[in-house]
Parts: sequence; structure tokens; C-alpha cells
Amino acid sequence: MKKVRLGKTGIMVTKTSMGCLPLQRCERSYAVRLVRAAYESGINFFDTARAYSDSESKTGEALRGVRDRVVLATKSQARDKKGLLQHIESSLKALQTDYIDIFQLHNVPGLPDPDDPDGAYAGALEARRRGLIGHIGVTTHRISVAEECVDSGLFETVQFPFCYISSERDLALAGRCREADIGFIAMKGLAGGLLTDARACHAFMERYGNVVPIWGIQRFEELEQWIALASGDGAGAVPDDAVWEHIARERQELSGAFCRSCGYCMPCPAGIEIRNCARMNMLLRRSPWEQYFTPEWRAKMEKINECRRCGACRSKCPYELDPPELLQYMLKDYNEFYEAHKHLLPGRPA
Repeated sequence: MKKVRLGKTGIMVTKTSMGCLPLQRCERSYAVRLVRAAYESGINFFDTARAYSDSESKTGEALRGVRDRVVLATKSQARDKKGLLQHIESSLKALQTDYIDIFQLHNVPGLPDPDDPDGAYAGALEARRRGLIGHIGVTTHRISVAEECVDSGLFETVQFPFCYISSERDLALAGRCREADIGFIAMKGLAGGLLTDARACHAFMERYGNVVPIWGIQRFEELEQWIALASGDGAGAVPDDAVWEHIARERQELSGAFCRSCGYCMPCPAGIEIRNCARMNMLLRRSPWEQYFTPEWRAKMEKINECRRCGACRSKCPYELDPPELLQYMLKDYNEFYEAHKHLLPGRPA
């Protein structure tokens, strides 16, 4: 399988790598078998985080016995030295290892202060001195912060949302990382599930030689699809013109401000499932819409009427969206869509 040098770390990782966030939604034995199958298929880079509930422990169990043949990355949202070191100790135990290849400061809202002796960056430096971690990276959803982190010279890797509907400024970050010799780890290569053509997503990533996408894999059929694309089987190693035409249409339709379902706006004080409700118009039009008109989903959407407009979600959105306004629009569109399509629902007269 093709490998990419992860910037100045010098680590060679598979161009097709595995994001382990979805493992928290899998039954343990299934998750362990899935990760092990990914390794046996040739994937050598696995990315997880303290915040992903039991993802680390499932990953560690799956890769027990082959630790020296894989690259492990994890993350902590701790913002102080003490908390970060505690998280590293917990991660080491969960991952069943005595070192972490790439340790990342998770979803930073701004450039961490390298001069704060009690800050998270100081904790990462200490962990590296003690041999607990090999390299220090950072993750963020804010382009200005990502650019600042690259320019600071403090980090060896940067993880950022990156896909074929990213803005031109976001896309330029790949070149910025290449020039600084910083490893670029691409999260949300499917734009939070809005992009459904794996071949197009894979083809796009192939255009960026220094970018390493970590595909969020939750099922065996997804793993098989990515492995086939990585090996050139089935879909073909070189995409045809139809793929690029599809990408162009998608960029025109989806580029701009929309909810990426990152979930950092949650939990909502009113109990609204913001991460899905705030992109309902796209879900209705890009997947089988009938599933969103069950009693459960109708109750979730009606919950929007209980929005308190407290501003908590607005202050936490890394994409600077206005979730309360967006939710009201989504509810209106949802109800209109229902009225126009309810006669097609199972059990209703045509």
C-alpha cells in the first residue's frame, strides 16, 4: 500500500489510514475485529482520542502484539500540563503501549502558549522528554488557528478538516504544510457524511501527495471499499472525467457555510440534537429521506421549537455558524419537505 512521509516526523504512514472515532459506536468484539482487519489489509496508521469514549481501548486490544508495526496517534483536550499528562497516562494504558507515536493537542481554539510552564504544550514537551510520546501535533477546525499553528513551528503535524468541498483557503493549507515540512492529517474527508461517493473522495486526496486522510471506518464493507480504492481494484487507480465532473458539481452545490456535524456545539441545554438537525436539508436530499420521518426523528426536529437562544452553541461552533437561526430554517424546510412527500411514505395512499 502506498505510504506518505508524515512531514518532519519522518514516519512513513499509509496514504489510506483509519480514523477510529466511529469505533465508539461499535460493539467491542466487532470493533476489535475491524481494526485488526484494517491492519491485516495493510493500513499502518490509526488515529483516536481520549474524547472518543472507548475507542482507544478497542484500538489497543486490536493491535496487541503488532505494536511495533503500526503508528498510533491520539489526542487530549486538556488545556493544562497536569491534565494533559494524566490523559497521556490513561491513553497509554488504554492503547496497551508504553509510547504514543503522535500526540495531538485536540481541537485547540487558538495557538497554545509555548511559554506557559503549566500549559498543555509544556505538558507535551515533558511527555516527549520522558519518552511517553514521539511527536507533538495539533488538531483544530478553525482555519486561522491551523495557519497560525503551522507558522509557529511548534508542531510536527496538523490535523484539519479537508475534502473536495473545502474552501480555497482550506485547500491552501496543504501547500502551507508541505512548505513547512509539517505532516498534514486530513479529518472529515467525507464532510461529516455529506459526501457519499468514496471513489471521488479518494481521487481528490490522491491529488495531494502530502495529505494523509484518516477515513472514519465503522463497518467491514467500508473498510473493503477503501482498501479496494487504495489498491486500485474495482474502481480503477486512475479516475475518469466523470469523477472530476461529479466533484465540480458537488463543490458548486455544497461549498460554503454548512454544518459539518463536528458536534462541538453540543450538548445543547434544551436537548436539541444540533449536529444532525442543523444539516437536515442536506440529509433529506442526499440519502434515503424516508428514514428522517419516523416518530423519533419528527420529535427530534420539533425539539428545535424549544431553543432558548442562549448562544452556547454559537460560541462553540468552530465554523462561526449561527446554529439557532440555522435550526429554525431547517425545521421550516423539514416541514415543507414532509408536506410535499408524505404521500410517498410507506403505509400512506399514493
